[in-house]
Amino acid sequence: MAKAIMVQGTMSNAGKSVIAAALCRIFKQDGYRAAPFKSQNMALNSYITDDGLEIGRAQAMQAEAAGVKPSTLMNPILLKPTSERGSQVIVNGEVRADMSAAEYFKYKSTLIPEIKAAYEKLSAEYDVIVIEGAGSPAEINLKENDIVNMGMAEMADCSVLLVGDIDRGGVFAQLYGTVELLEPDERARVKGLIINKFRGDIEILKPGLTMLEELTDIDVIGVVPYADLRLDDEDSLSERLDAKNAGAVDIAVIRFPRISNFTDFNVFEQIEGVSVRYVKTASQLGNPDMVILPGTKNTIADLLWMRRNGLEASVLKLARKGTVIFGICGGYQMLGETIADENGAEYGGGVRGMGLLPTDTVFETEKKRTRVTGKFENVSGTLKPLSGKAFSGYEIHMGRTNFSVPEMCAFSDGGADGVCSKNIYGTYVHGIFDECAADIARCLAEKKGLNTDDIRDIDMKEFKEKEYDRLADIVRASLDMKKIYEIIGLGD
Repeated sequence: MAKAIMVQGTMSNAGKSVIAAALCRIFKQDGYRAAPFKSQNMALNSYITDDGLEIGRAQAMQAEAAGVKPSTLMNPILLKPTSERGSQVIVNGEVRADMSAAEYFKYKSTLIPEIKAAYEKLSAEYDVIVIEGAGSPAEINLKENDIVNMGMAEMADCSVLLVGDIDRGGVFAQLYGTVELLEPDERARVKGLIINKFRGDIEILKPGLTMLEELTDIDVIGVVPYADLRLDDEDSLSERLDAKNAGAVDIAVIRFPRISNFTDFNVFEQIEGVSVRYVKTASQLGNPDMVILPGTKNTIADLLWMRRNGLEASVLKLARKGTVIFGICGGYQMLGETIADENGAEYGGGVRGMGLLPTDTVFETEKKRTRVTGKFENVSGTLKPLSGKAFSGYEIHMGRTNFSVPEMCAFSDGGADGVCSKNIYGTYVHGIFDECAADIARCLAEKKGLNTDDIRDIDMKEFKEKEYDRLADIVRASLDMKKIYEIIGLGD
């Protein structure tokens, strides 16, 4: 069975996912077969494995860092919030049920055998497992029947590294308070403290580190500097969602309340002169070169949100002016004539769409999950140069969208859904921009009369590999890796 180390945090977004990814990469570089594991993840950014099953995006990213294929064994439980108090519960990659928070709290202990089975299978295949916690292990109202923090550490019988976020302030209180709220047996598992996202002079920080070690009787095994890394983010706490500045080519993404899979647009951020802004109000929208309606966990609810706050009217106005409008998944559904959800798969009932594409969407009870490849066919409007270009990605949706207008284009002859009409485009394929973002940027720049000589094609796979290596270099230089190897029980 594999050796294991667990990364827990003092709060959400303390940097657990990134530290875990860094350790996966470091172990890979050092010759070990490493794999990530998170028993329960709550996120709207998900990933479809090669066998058509759904896991959290963070575990897919960590698997990439480790150089292994993502698997449902790495994330047996995924919670996708559908409302303020409810989530879709996905077990071993497939939808189990929709539950309220109270229902799931009572139900989750029944999933322990499935968590153990997934972990044991994974552990039999790898040398070291990097386990990630969720939120904080010191949420004293949630500790009963815990399956993702100290409860998971007990199941795996592993040591814990505790990460605090100094960038958000109060890091000493975060780390000390978390340790103090743990039970004695839980505290004994914490073998190292990590301060993350540090900016400034380390010498000024050092006296505090000494005092923290004296207060907790736990070693501080590293201070990781703040770094501008371009990795796939897990949730809406992502700092990239707060970017406001418009570039020469300006892309505006509607920031739905239930936005999902916004990693679809990360590739545009790597292109010089292109900006990606996430907007929540009509006043923020402005006059972009392209508007993207992204995926959402609740299509009808988020369309009604757009309708109430004036964003829908603003997008329709831009569409009449000839602005490129591109919908992905739920955003694609919104662009059509009607959306019907009679079975209550997400919201229930029906609603008129934005009327920009002659399509109709009907929600079904079974989710489609598949990886796809294909090519753009007969593309119209500004993005016409995409015609014939290949793409790959994945689909994950409850709705079925129907269209029958001859001039519409099917985005793939391999079954992937997508249509276009003039400058309005829609598809179910997540990741479709990874291989054509530079082409789209050139199309948008040419429409404005801008020079396109500096727009270079992006190889996202190569880019990610370099970012994982850069992350590993930063974390290796910042942490006491000899100590971490000793904690795990592996030779260095």
